Amino acid sequence: MLKWLLKKRVLLLLFLGFTAILFLSTNWMSWFYPIYFKEEIRKHSSTYQVDPYLVAAIIRVETNYKTGRESKKGAIGLMQLMPDTAKWALEQAKLPDVSMSRLKNEPSANIELGAWYLHTLSGQFDGNRTAVIAAYNAGPGMVQRWLADGSWNGSEEDIKNIPFGETRHYVQRVIYYYNQYTEIYGGVF
Repeated sequence: MLKWLLKKRVLLLLFLGFTAILFLSTNWMSWFYPIYFKEEIRKHSSTYQVDPYLVAAIIRVETNYKTGRESKKGAIGLMQLMPDTAKWALEQAKLPDVSMSRLKNEPSANIELGAWYLHTLSGQFDGNRTAVIAAYNAGPGMVQRWLADGSWNGSEEDIKNIPFGETRHYVQRVIYYYNQYTEIYGGVF
């Protein structure tokens, strides 16, 4: 009986200690929402003037920071760039250190081209983050069509009206992680 009570006390103390550490630590939520490749994200986001938390949220949704990924549709790398989009972006951006062969397995190359593409989309959609996220998934032509025909107004409040379920869900997930990252990490990236 005494051993049992002693075990209970030890477990209670361990639990209370863990709980105290968890809640007294200012950044305990970062354990559940880590951001990997911070230096690469910081560097390329700064170069192309895109929000690093948006880049991180897209990577989280696309591959959960796992390198070398290729989707069933052929999208490659951390940011899951479609080959045709990547080829077009490489021609337009003229990035000396990025090539198709490096995009799949090299995080920095993939993040650089992804950040450049997000910058381009941001210009196309006048900085409308929600439309940029939708265009990253469905393509800018499709999003422009939705906006032109009135099926979606481009706002975060109207996400439920995005015609493609996959894109609607994608936008919701990216915004969720974006909000988590900005709340957890604040201005420190």
